[in-house]
Amino acid sequence: MGKARSMLNSRAMRTVLLCLLGTTSAVAQLAVGVRGGVPLTDFLSVASNPMVTLRPNSNRFVIGPTVELHLPVGFAVEVDALYRRLDYTAGQNLVDAFIRSSANNAWEFPLLVKYKAPGVLLRPFLDSGVAFNHWTANRQFTAVQLVTKSNTGVNGTGLVLGGGLEIHVPLIRVSPEIRFTHWSAKDISDFSSLLRFNQNQAEFLIGITF
Repeated sequence: MGKARSMLNSRAMRTVLLCLLGTTSAVAQLAVGVRGGVPLTDFLSVASNPMVTLRPNSNRFVIGPTVELHLPVGFAVEVDALYRRLDYTAGQNLVDAFIRSSANNAWEFPLLVKYKAPGVLLRPFLDSGVAFNHWTANRQFTAVQLVTKSNTGVNGTGLVLGGGLEIHVPLIRVSPEIRFTHWSAKDISDFSSLLRFNQNQAEFLIGITF
């Protein structure tokens, strides 16, 4: 009886040990950190029109969390949530009314497949995938004895292509990268397409993961 109990305890310990090793291996394949940088192109483009007043004022930085799942043979899957402060105010005078539109917080969510070349300290990489963005906007219509306000969320999708270098330093990985995004939507206002996304955008980003 004692021998059987000892065997059961031994098997239970081996099972727990294998589970712990499997969990440790899974955690080791997941890297988390932060990614940030600066846009190399303007986020918005504005056409001139004497009837419309446009004042874009987007901050020149991008930052947010990043998660990377390491796969075999140098592949990985990366998900980012990048924030930028997108400010603009637009006003249009009509015959008997005034329209004012504005926007502020913008988020971009790239989902990328990454390939890293073999290396120990330095690993060049390429990545590609899709991106989704969302920003909030509001619109105010003012006429004689009439004021209406509305809040909207604007969404877009894009294709992403990038490349960079992963640098291994003690405890962390540093990944400078140039990333290009082609957005599908360009018109983002009701001002006769005067305010648009720049469909082709470039960013310089640096990721720090653990």
